[in-house]
Amino acid sequence: MRLSNKKKVPLYNFFNTLLLLLLSAGIIGFIFNEMKFDILGNASYVLIIFPLLLLCMFHLLGRQIFEYDSDGEALNFKNRNFIPFLHKDLSDEFPKYKLIKYEVISILFVKRLYVTVSSKNSGTTMLKYEISYLTKKEVNDLKFSLNKVVKANQEKNIKNK
Repeated sequence: MRLSNKKKVPLYNFFNTLLLLLLSAGIIGFIFNEMKFDILGNASYVLIIFPLLLLCMFHLLGRQIFEYDSDGEALNFKNRNFIPFLHKDLSDEFPKYKLIKYEVISILFVKRLYVTVSSKNSGTTMLKYEISYLTKKEVNDLKFSLNKVVKANQEKNIKNK
């Protein structure tokens, strides 16, 4: 199964540009209010704070683009930002038999995927991905696919014992 929200990059670019323009307009409005008009008084700080908070929230929710591929004998996870230099890109590929378990954590607007993989050196390794920008249907499809892999691995382990 393949899952990707790469087609939404123009939407994320538009929203980011809109927030930057809103912040720029707020800064200009703040400067004009302080220098010339003084209509808003101390409320003029809202012109800067509100767009800045929205912009920070947009970027703090994590990497916007998530790609998943479970075709073949390996699982591929890619998690990156639409602005290349903002966050380090995550890219992991490992055989399906190494997947032990997964967990999707959802707190308010933030969604994270925690994948536990077996490794030779330390026993297990936990990989973390930000999936805040996936729709509910995409998250359910991801859970369904990962459930299939985990159940197949558990059945293999039971047969081998």
